[in-house]
Amino acid sequence: MKDFYGKKKAITFSYDDGVTQDIRLIGLFNKYGLKCTFNLNSALLGKPGELIREGVRVDHTKVAPDKVRSVYEGHEVATHSLTHPYLTRLTDDEVAREVEEDRIKLSELVGYEVTGHAYPMGDCDERVARILRDRTGVTYARTVVSTHNFDLQPNNLHLFNPTVYHHREMDEMFRLGEEFLSLKADEPKLFYIWGHAYEFDIHNDWCRFEEFLEMISGRDDIFYGTNKECLEI
Repeated sequence: MKDFYGKKKAITFSYDDGVTQDIRLIGLFNKYGLKCTFNLNSALLGKPGELIREGVRVDHTKVAPDKVRSVYEGHEVATHSLTHPYLTRLTDDEVAREVEEDRIKLSELVGYEVTGHAYPMGDCDERVARILRDRTGVTYARTVVSTHNFDLQPNNLHLFNPTVYHHREMDEMFRLGEEFLSLKADEPKLFYIWGHAYEFDIHNDWCRFEEFLEMISGRDDIFYGTNKECLEI
């Protein structure tokens, strides 16, 4: 496997649902020169909403479709299915439609071909992954299974497991961040963090996450890229 554009280490982020909190999050990523992939449901764009998480009511309003290109400029947009269903409960044709139509609509909105995917609710199996590989234009797809390591999975890009889930594993994320910064890599290593931007509102831990971004940014030996840039090397 090739390295990351001349470097052996890379860091990438992935955030789901296309919520308006993404705007604040993108401001932080831009401040520290970091890149993220945002996974959107095109049929839900612009819809207001709220969720109860850990007893806290949080806003879950989606970015408006006519704002998608400007909001996510400089980062990557990927699919999250049209309507956020459990894909394993759908027929083959329904899975293909949910993902491919979302991919096509998002491609039209952003002005480039969308090729990435994140499984809604992490719901996936070998059948669903095979459908995405054979019947859609998706070239990689992320699960929600944390590996807690930095190993790449080049032979399984349609069931790619991230390193850590920021919200539920914040302390582990910091520990792994320190480990990654000190790592002397002889082969390509990837630190992959994912989550939902609205989760920062639950415990108001935006500042702590910014501390993490500051800690891992600005290193000459690390490539900071989108999911596509890091996985399709």
